[in-house]
Amino acid sequence: MSRADASGARTRADEGCDASRVRMPFAPGALPRNESFDRVARDVEVPDARASPVKTHARGDATRARGDETKPRVMLFHCGGTLGMGMESFELVRETDVVPRAGGKYRPLGASKYLLDVHAVIPELSDFARLDVEVLMNKDSSEMDGADWVKLARALHERRDEYSAFVVAHGTDTMAYAASALSLMLVGFGKPIVLTGSQLPLSFARSDARQNLIDALTCCCASRSCGGTVDFAEVAICFGGKLIRGNRASKTSATVYAAFSSPSYPTLARLGVGVDWNHARLLRPTTEYAPRFELNANVIRVPVIPGMDLDKAYGDLYGRGVRGIILEAFGVGNFPQSLVPWLTSQAARGLQVYLSTQCQSGELRPELYAAGLGALAVGAKSGPVMTSECAVVKMMLHIANPELELHVSHAGEAGDVDFCDIK
Repeated sequence: MSRADASGARTRADEGCDASRVRMPFAPGALPRNESFDRVARDVEVPDARASPVKTHARGDATRARGDETKPRVMLFHCGGTLGMGMESFELVRETDVVPRAGGKYRPLGASKYLLDVHAVIPELSDFARLDVEVLMNKDSSEMDGADWVKLARALHERRDEYSAFVVAHGTDTMAYAASALSLMLVGFGKPIVLTGSQLPLSFARSDARQNLIDALTCCCASRSCGGTVDFAEVAICFGGKLIRGNRASKTSATVYAAFSSPSYPTLARLGVGVDWNHARLLRPTTEYAPRFELNANVIRVPVIPGMDLDKAYGDLYGRGVRGIILEAFGVGNFPQSLVPWLTSQAARGLQVYLSTQCQSGELRPELYAAGLGALAVGAKSGPVMTSECAVVKMMLHIANPELELHVSHAGEAGDVDFCDIK
């Protein structure tokens, strides 16, 4: 989730600042801690961050003596987002000050401050696993793109044999896109990859970051932390007490802690006093690992609007470099027949078309309508309902990897679901 970059704003400490005109960028209750974590953790010895981007933490010799080496190794990749934002991003600003741009200021790349926040402020993380942390990138998720997904996928691929599971700290705004991309780029990865983040930074007193990180690690170490074997080995999002299949997730709230929903698939687990696993809905493992690291980002969503002239609204998309569209029709796949000629001309030039729906759940049956049949006749693909985020990413990958068929489910991103079972 993006936060305002207050690097140019004055604070209450500024000489002559009128306290009556000072406001917080968050509602009452979302207050930062009184003391910085730098001071809280100043006595904790952490290796020089410049020596290596990867940090390993253990809770002393006593912990290791209790069998620390038997715990699973888990890598936490930090990619950016609200979770790791520095306190200076949320300083008091005056009403007359203009926030220069969105994004916030993050802790320096590779610096030990962020690692101290994780290891010293949440020491119980090491009760679950031998946790290593690497700051892979440090970006507002709204700035992330296909190149970043490829970088993250390659990092996971390269460390696949070293670790039992992976946690990815990521901004919330495009987390569903990243999760969808990883699930389709790393089909058959065979180990848990859990994305999480927070609505408030770890440095805030009421932050959800602490619980989300603990919950994500709990799911990654399910066989150890949940009292029995859990066959969980897929890309998921853990947020607000729920574990959701990553390519079925959408961000549905900018303010509540349960920011993500799964409109077309049941949750994989609910985390409360215990962990309630939905074993029947976990992705069945496959023995074939087929990583893909190429995508074509020249893809757009085209929602159908009543009375819209697509020729005027979009014109020659292929001529302008677009190579794939997600055509979001009404209901089960219906739209005005007047749009078929435009689709025909664009498909003839090579534009890839996936016929989707503006509904969040239900079936796709475009063959029931003349317009849908017309779209299918000119080469459009359709299939079970996917989230808009997943459909876009899948099209990007399909253009670069034609064997990744649009209408076939490769990583549990689509398929028949009893929608009465959605909770």
